[in-house]
Amino acid sequence: MGPKGIPSWCTHCPQKSAALNCLKLPPHPEFSGGLLEFSAEISYGPFDPILSDKIQFPSLYQMAPKDSSLHKGVVHLMVYFKWNWIGLVATDDIRGETFLWEIREKMLKNGVCVSFTEKIPVSERGHKESHENFMARILESSSEVIVVHGDADSLMILRYSQLPILSIRKVWIATSHWDITMRPGYRQGHDFHGALTFSYSTSEVPGFQIFLRTIKPSKYPNDILLRGFWLSVFRCSDQLENEEQGICSPNASLQTLPLCSFDMTMSGLSYTIYNTVYAVAWALHEVFLRKSEKNLMGHEEYLVFHSWQLHSFLKNIQFNNSAGDYVIVDEKRSSEAQYAIMNYIFFPNETDALVEVGQFVPSAPLGQDFTICEDAIVWGWWKSQLPPGVCSESCGPGFRKIPLEGQVTCCYDCSPCPEGEISSHMDSDQCKKCPEDEYPNEQRDCCLSKVVTFLTVKEPLGMTLALMAVSFSLLTSLVLVVFVKYQDTPIVKANNRTLSYTLLISLIFCFLCSLLFIGQPTPATCLLQQPVFGVVFTVAVSSILAKTIIVVLAFRGIRPGSRIRMFMHPRMSIYVVLICSGFQMIFCGIWLGTYPPFPEADTHSEYGRIILRCNEGSVFAFYFILGYMGFLALGSFTVAFLARNLPDTFNEAKFITFSMLVFCSVWVSFLPTYQSSKGKAMVTVEIFSILASSAGLLGCIFIPKCYVILLKPDSNTQRQIKSKSASKGNTFFWNAGLHFQYWE
Repeated sequence: MGPKGIPSWCTHCPQKSAALNCLKLPPHPEFSGGLLEFSAEISYGPFDPILSDKIQFPSLYQMAPKDSSLHKGVVHLMVYFKWNWIGLVATDDIRGETFLWEIREKMLKNGVCVSFTEKIPVSERGHKESHENFMARILESSSEVIVVHGDADSLMILRYSQLPILSIRKVWIATSHWDITMRPGYRQGHDFHGALTFSYSTSEVPGFQIFLRTIKPSKYPNDILLRGFWLSVFRCSDQLENEEQGICSPNASLQTLPLCSFDMTMSGLSYTIYNTVYAVAWALHEVFLRKSEKNLMGHEEYLVFHSWQLHSFLKNIQFNNSAGDYVIVDEKRSSEAQYAIMNYIFFPNETDALVEVGQFVPSAPLGQDFTICEDAIVWGWWKSQLPPGVCSESCGPGFRKIPLEGQVTCCYDCSPCPEGEISSHMDSDQCKKCPEDEYPNEQRDCCLSKVVTFLTVKEPLGMTLALMAVSFSLLTSLVLVVFVKYQDTPIVKANNRTLSYTLLISLIFCFLCSLLFIGQPTPATCLLQQPVFGVVFTVAVSSILAKTIIVVLAFRGIRPGSRIRMFMHPRMSIYVVLICSGFQMIFCGIWLGTYPPFPEADTHSEYGRIILRCNEGSVFAFYFILGYMGFLALGSFTVAFLARNLPDTFNEAKFITFSMLVFCSVWVSFLPTYQSSKGKAMVTVEIFSILASSAGLLGCIFIPKCYVILLKPDSNTQRQIKSKSASKGNTFFWNAGLHFQYWE
């Protein structure tokens, strides 16, 4: 074999395509004289689908494995290292165009963008032109990862281009047909330092390394190619011809040569030639065997073989070579090529090496077809760091990609996720909302569980409101006890004992109903909260309205001939309370039967919290009961205000007016405050309004009377009251059961 592993008896046949490297088999000397004349072409170059056309190339066989999956391996490498901004360089021919079309389609499916595409004119060999135009465009591009496709001859421009001494950082990915180690000088290896190349995966041929280590021109004196190669790479002479070149050392060995001069490892091309020679040998062996069999049988007509008969032998040849690989000449049955991913390293001492760092086996199961050892890769200018190979910096968690107008999808800006949304992965296209029971953290890259909260008696606010409700209810009960104990005194009789008892009992329930709003909402408490609140407050306001009406009727009815006397019935106050409260109870019953309140989890009112509260069910019904109470309170306030100037010995009009003013002020303030509050604040506002309005009624109407009853008992006698009335000139007849008597 010569330095490239080609047998010395093989000659190159005429090129039929740019990719056609073939062997022409001459007539064998044993069959000279016309006994056997045949010719066949076997391509040892890269596999070319065009050469598979048996109509155009009926006698041609391709020994190289199919590389139709090469583009898949290259894209797999891009996806593995998360490169998405790739430059493509290919030869300007059919094979280059096919590769570009296939790899672009595969890159598109995997979200990888093409930054630029350069086509190398196959016919161009001008060094100056390629340097000024071709290489300048590549080096000035923003892409840091370049894929190069083409064979050694067509990429001569790239291989011999004078790259700048301080190269721009690029990662070169070479395909299986380009020998990246070939270059004009030793010092130009740094230009491709750190490059990755897909090479045909070959088995080690037994004895090949020993043969290369022992080969010398003196051992093969008739091999002119070997002698010329030896003198060239060792820069010596077999005889002293000039002073610059010395005599070749007898201890010189191919093992000491750098990669750019000689590779001790059998390349994919040499391995293909090796299999080609074996295939021809097997075919000739079959020819000789067939000839011997026919000769023994006396069939002389079969002694002459025609050239077309050799094709059938080559087509059916299949064997295991000395390396243990199974070889099939028929390209229709040949398998896909397997690739070794090699890392080209140029050392500071100007030596270089190709180190295998991975494999790509297309026929392997998915997930096992691509393997690579990232830690073993030397990245050239990047040292141990992975080159970015992207158009835009990655958007971290908490950000999303914003496409740039007029740019490809790989070029984008990063924008923080909107409020309430997160992105937990790199380069997220969209942010997503957290589940209802979770909320985004400050970095907006993950969701945290929300804290479930509600107004509970265990917290200070809830405990304070509960104590206030219980305290006021006990105070009201104490007032009720005082009124019952002193029920026969004039001041109690004059204030209508029945209405006073009803009002005090309803106020007790008003204070206590606020406790329904404290604690975890349940279906039972939600059903009772608003209806109980509405009914007991309606009873209280109705009692005050009845009191106001009775006061007015009492003063107007004493006039002789007054028609108001007909309304002065002892049960008039009871009717007023029952009728006014009855309407409220009927509406609350309709509310509970149609759209009753229910417990719900409010996940939006407070950030990071789930508020458990009661949903009113029907907002209209809720505001209707408030409006109805407001209507009764406004009526009581109006009547009491009109009766404020009546004689005041037993006149409650002024106290009722002030109490209704407090009541209305509280609930008028409640509406906007309640609407603007969220979460527990809404419940707190309603509880405070209930306590404040109830305390206002208790304080304005009953506390002054208790003051007189308990601290000034002398003023609570009939004689004292008559004397006060006489001094004021008032005439008023009164009775606790509305049986009025005259007194002066």
